[in-house]
Amino acid sequence: METKKLFRGCWSLFKGYWSSEEKWKARGLLAIVIAMNFAMVYLLVQLNEWYQIFWDALQNYEEESFWPLIGRFSALAFIYIIIAVYAVYLRQMLQIKWRTWMTNNYLRAWMDGQTYYRLQDATDNPDQRISEDIGQFVTLSLTLLIGFLKQLTTLAAFGVVLWNLSGSFSFTVGGVEIVIAGYMFWFSLIYSGIGTVIAHKVGRKLIGLNFDQQKFEADFRFSMMRVRENSESIAFYRGEPAEREVFDLKFSSVIKNYWQLMRKTKHLNFYVNGYAQLAVLVPYIMAYPRYFAKEIQLGGLMQISSAFGRVQDALSFFVDSYDTLASLAAVVNRLYGFTEHMDEAKKVQSKVTHATAPELKISALNVSLPTGRELLKKLSLELQNAKSLLVTGASGCGKSTLLRTLAGLWAHASGEISLPQSARVMFLPQKPYLPLGTLRRALIYPSAEKDSPPDDKLKKILQLVDLPALVDKLDEADDWSRILSLGEQQRLAFARVLLSAPDYIFLDEATSALDEPREIEMYKLLREELPKLTVVSVGHRSTLFSLHDTELNLDGTGGYKLRELNL
Repeated sequence: METKKLFRGCWSLFKGYWSSEEKWKARGLLAIVIAMNFAMVYLLVQLNEWYQIFWDALQNYEEESFWPLIGRFSALAFIYIIIAVYAVYLRQMLQIKWRTWMTNNYLRAWMDGQTYYRLQDATDNPDQRISEDIGQFVTLSLTLLIGFLKQLTTLAAFGVVLWNLSGSFSFTVGGVEIVIAGYMFWFSLIYSGIGTVIAHKVGRKLIGLNFDQQKFEADFRFSMMRVRENSESIAFYRGEPAEREVFDLKFSSVIKNYWQLMRKTKHLNFYVNGYAQLAVLVPYIMAYPRYFAKEIQLGGLMQISSAFGRVQDALSFFVDSYDTLASLAAVVNRLYGFTEHMDEAKKVQSKVTHATAPELKISALNVSLPTGRELLKKLSLELQNAKSLLVTGASGCGKSTLLRTLAGLWAHASGEISLPQSARVMFLPQKPYLPLGTLRRALIYPSAEKDSPPDDKLKKILQLVDLPALVDKLDEADDWSRILSLGEQQRLAFARVLLSAPDYIFLDEATSALDEPREIEMYKLLREELPKLTVVSVGHRSTLFSLHDTELNLDGTGGYKLRELNL
């Protein structure tokens, strides 16, 4: 990401919380944290003055001043400790509030309008970006912001101290005497400026390496999650060697990139540590002429050393924080890229218009693939209420894509779809989704557990779909997608239909794992329990023809045929 776009992305991510409905609480808490850091700088200035008085007293053997000075130091140190602890505590409180706000906003943006569905191929590991990258962005941003303001204040406070302690440095060039006031301050400024430029040249590749490291780590975790989610299929295939090969490939990318990260970090650390150690000697070297000329005492020398160190630390903020800045840049790249992809996904909207009609009506519906290949051209049909339609055709002809279009999930479509006003619609995929938690939650999904029907009703419906073994397990929490067979999961999905009692049901091969007698039984159950239900099914089995009133056959090139069944 280019520098301009990086700053734009950082500002875009940063400004949201501070201009939100929580802005005044957030700004107030930030102001308190900043004020506490300013107070810490003030105490450090007082301690710096204490150094001069204390070392001068030691040099002059002023025993009567020893204990009073120890008492003063103890008081200053105690106040400093209290402020330092609460400054960190309140900063962490602000981190929690900021992260909560950002996480809620990202979750809302990711889930609204099926954005999570549209982003399947556009963004890698969105879960990591929400769960980890937001936390890192908040922590790193606050750490750097507060650290920068504290060091800026330190520079202002100790810069004045160092300027006053430095005195003047004079030298002659061509018979002209040149006097530099506050020469230590100017030297520190030049030293730090050069150091910052060199640090950027040495460490700039860390930004890209940190970005790649996060991606490779997430890919490695995701490959293991896939094995956990599909453990039974892999076990049947005896696919352990193939999966291990994938693990090795993903992990090798992690290690390879980490070695590069280590090498670049080593180069940066060599420079940063050498830079810091050299800075320890500089104030003594520059102050020794005045000390040995007896212009300053030992206390003055120690005060100069302390003040120079504080000014140097302040001016070296970007050198010392370069690794943190590189990590923040990588996080900004990932989060801002994720935000852009979500915005782009929301702009890609289907051209299908929705209207109201007494029954399901499809008019001039065109459906195509992202490549431009047409699956349906000008499909028009009407399905009377309480009737049923069977969608057939060869694999890949667009049956499931038609259902996605009817559900509003498919963007590459145009035409008009009409339904009765306030019609309740439900879609059943081939593999039902069973959320983690209790069986009750899986049964009533997508409703919340607090809206659960009475147990008697749930148990009755489980009996109707021939799942009597689950009747007494409503409040047992487990991974039900692993425990139940696909056929049992599909029957559980039919139980959801009976509970929801929709007006329209769209089934995408939702009985593929059932034997034919049980498939017939499920369809008849829908007719008996929900006589006003309108059914649209996608399927291949010949047994389905006797269970539907109309067939829509797709040829996969845009054409279709409609015919009445059971005449």
